[in-house]
Amino acid sequence: FWTHLLAPAQLCVIQTFTMSNADKFTAASNVPFPTDTLPDHQVYEHPLVKRYATKEMSFVWSPAMKFTTWRKLWTALATAEQELGIEISDEQLAEMRSKLYDVDFEFAEKKEAEFRHDVMGHVHAFGEVAPAAMPIIHLGATSCYVGDNTDLVQIRDALLLIKRKLVQTIDILKKFAVKYRDLPTLGFTHYQPAQLTTVGKRCTLWMQDLLIDLSNVDREINDLPMRGVKGTTGTQASFLELFDGDHDKVKALNKRVCELMNFKKTIPVSGQTYTRKIDYMVLSVLSGIAQSAYKMCGDIRLLSNLKEVEEPFSKTQIGSSAMAYKRNPMRSERVCSLARYVMGLPNAAANTHASQWFERTLDDSAIRRIVLPEGFLAVDVILNLLSNIGDGLHVWPNVVRAHVMAELPFMATEVILMECVKAGGDRQELHEAIRVHSMDAGAVVKGEGKPNDLMERIAKDPLFQKVHDKLDEMIDPILFVGRATEQVDEFISDEINPVIEINKSLMDVQSVDDVNV
Repeated sequence: FWTHLLAPAQLCVIQTFTMSNADKFTAASNVPFPTDTLPDHQVYEHPLVKRYATKEMSFVWSPAMKFTTWRKLWTALATAEQELGIEISDEQLAEMRSKLYDVDFEFAEKKEAEFRHDVMGHVHAFGEVAPAAMPIIHLGATSCYVGDNTDLVQIRDALLLIKRKLVQTIDILKKFAVKYRDLPTLGFTHYQPAQLTTVGKRCTLWMQDLLIDLSNVDREINDLPMRGVKGTTGTQASFLELFDGDHDKVKALNKRVCELMNFKKTIPVSGQTYTRKIDYMVLSVLSGIAQSAYKMCGDIRLLSNLKEVEEPFSKTQIGSSAMAYKRNPMRSERVCSLARYVMGLPNAAANTHASQWFERTLDDSAIRRIVLPEGFLAVDVILNLLSNIGDGLHVWPNVVRAHVMAELPFMATEVILMECVKAGGDRQELHEAIRVHSMDAGAVVKGEGKPNDLMERIAKDPLFQKVHDKLDEMIDPILFVGRATEQVDEFISDEINPVIEINKSLMDVQSVDDVNV
């Protein structure tokens, strides 16, 4: 009743004094973000680039790579045009060659803002440092000459990097498969225990998927064409004009530019752009690698839960901020997360290709700037992770054997039955005895949580007396893996080693980046 007698400043002190901590938090937090606070951290950073991507793949899709390739394409075009009789001087070509890497990005951005055209912005930036060549830069070309051809150069270089890392990953997994070629383990169908396989044989399933992916990568590298010199709608009309109607020279120009840019083939026909089906095919190959990686790391995550196999885990690594004992398969989970993203990209490329009207529409541009680099950046990270996981994959043989022995007695009953029949036993009587013992043993395992005691029951049953002295031999796990061990040897010898030999020059190339997170 007396607060109306107080001055406003005194009243404010009383109100602050009586505010709860929750009220104080609300007052402090519900204000506009201070514009001068954390100025270097107010712009979104793409986690794929900032957190995961390697320096090698980031460079392939960098502005430095893109715009110096534009200049190489302009120089290759001018060189070929001179060879075919267009009046271009050696001095102009020399000036262009000397300024391939002298890119003033700030100047180019100013010109782009002025012209509202990125290609012309860089034409003028090139001409600024190579003024003698300015009159013949981009002669006869359209924007897609530098844009599309550069995309294909980047795709080619990115595929070559992916190939190297695929081969290296396969080689790492080869060592793991050989090491555990004859370690029996439970097979699973429907994620229920099934016939035994070996740890090494399971690894060959992962390797076979990656081997198929490698074949697809090789095919894309070998088949990838350059767009070449095609003109505004693909008819080469501007170049036909430049060469006064000489069709042979136009064809020779197209071939020569491709040779200078180290391409073996050009796309036979095009509209303004190369067919966007190529983007779909490339992203489908990347999706295939992502699928293989997801399958492998999904298996490792399940095996980690069983405590049979674990991915690398450093001494200082923390599995959970709350549960200090945990060893989460975080790298395998990261692979699956990135792979899930990559697997969705071909759909975007398919829709982009399907919606290209006639010779070209520009609604392909923005999405291609995103999906092509990001697909390669993500798969590159995935392969780095697969190599790291495979190189440090840890197997716990005693846990593997314990799980085998918990199920093997049931699987061995058919062998025991056959041996007893061979020794003169009654098949039907033996079958019924095994059925009863199996049900009782299963009840002990499931109902009481005790170990499988089926073999002990059979060892005490006189019906099986003829095999009592060799029961231990009859349930040796290695007898139940079929040809798994031999299949590993044959797969390595027949399929993997020849690929490693063909690509042995890639084996010693060190990656710039390692897995740090």
